[in-house]
Amino acid sequence: MTAVFVLNAGSSSLKYQLVDPGTGAVHTSGTIERIGEPGSGVPDHEAAVRSALDRIERGPRPDACGHRVVHGGDRFDGPAVIDDGVEQAIEELSALAPLHNPANLQGIRAARAVLPDVPHVAVFDTAFHRTIPAAAATYAIDADLAERYRVRRYGFHGTSHRFVSRAAAEFLRIPLERSRIIVLHLGNGASACAVEGGRSIETSMGMTPLEGLVMGTRSGDLDPAALFHLHRQAGLGFEELETMLNRDSGLKGLTGSGDMRDVQAAAAEGDERAEAALAVYRHRIRRYIGAYLAHLGGLDALVFTAGVGENNSLLRRRTLAGLEHLGLVVDPDRNEVSSKEARRISPDGAPVAVLVVPTNEELEIARQTTEATAV
Repeated sequence: MTAVFVLNAGSSSLKYQLVDPGTGAVHTSGTIERIGEPGSGVPDHEAAVRSALDRIERGPRPDACGHRVVHGGDRFDGPAVIDDGVEQAIEELSALAPLHNPANLQGIRAARAVLPDVPHVAVFDTAFHRTIPAAAATYAIDADLAERYRVRRYGFHGTSHRFVSRAAAEFLRIPLERSRIIVLHLGNGASACAVEGGRSIETSMGMTPLEGLVMGTRSGDLDPAALFHLHRQAGLGFEELETMLNRDSGLKGLTGSGDMRDVQAAAAEGDERAEAALAVYRHRIRRYIGAYLAHLGGLDALVFTAGVGENNSLLRRRTLAGLEHLGLVVDPDRNEVSSKEARRISPDGAPVAVLVVPTNEELEIARQTTEATAV
């Protein structure tokens, strides 16, 4: 297979990439926005898929289509070749991801209509975390209620955590099946994952992407009773609270901006709120590092990835400062090197390798698409 058409459909956008799953070479990529909006010229997702295909006329024709799907629930533990039954399952799981699965499904249906003669594969953000043990996945609420309404930890960013943990083991030339790795996916959305032997055993995001680390606009971990308090005392309704936690919290809630670059610039100029927000951000990461070290019983590598993790040397250095007793040490010179390649930022001989490994979720989707369609 030489070309997989990777699609990530949002409610009004379509990101696409034509990639060689073997070499990682990208033939073309792009984003189509404002789908269905007046004056956009792109009335629906089917038109968007056709437009994307028109843009890749000079490249190879797709051998398969790989679709990013956010939520696979407890139905999917790996990629799935899409048929009508898989479509139906994705639709049924929309109750768990109402902002994402319906849009993903629109892209799938559009692409299947435009490209009916190639296999289509759903690659789920949640699938990599289906290996976490019940003790990690279970919330301590009424068990019957949880089972009936599928309330449990699912985890997200699975394609990134899978790709990066494997790339880290390859970089270190250690057997994946004996590796112990913590991946910190730090972008506007952020999550941590403990990976043992190539399998996720713990992750910070939960039933939704809201739980866990402090993010650009999401709160991360929060005492649920705080919501009851805000409802009673501030008069905030369900939708207002949901919007606040997902869109107006995290760095944005603490500083007014959800962009890490803005927050760091403000902190550098002496803004106390910005510096306090960064301290909260780093503290949450450190708490998860400590917990995952306990779960793993040792560590081969701590890996930074995604936009913030890959590009923010100051955050990396300050997050790990004082963790030398855990074997986590950053070499100041290596940490400042900017590169699109995987690299070590810890000193030679450090007990734990600290790495920066660029993620590539599109390539991971293409690879899983190839695996799922192999005869």
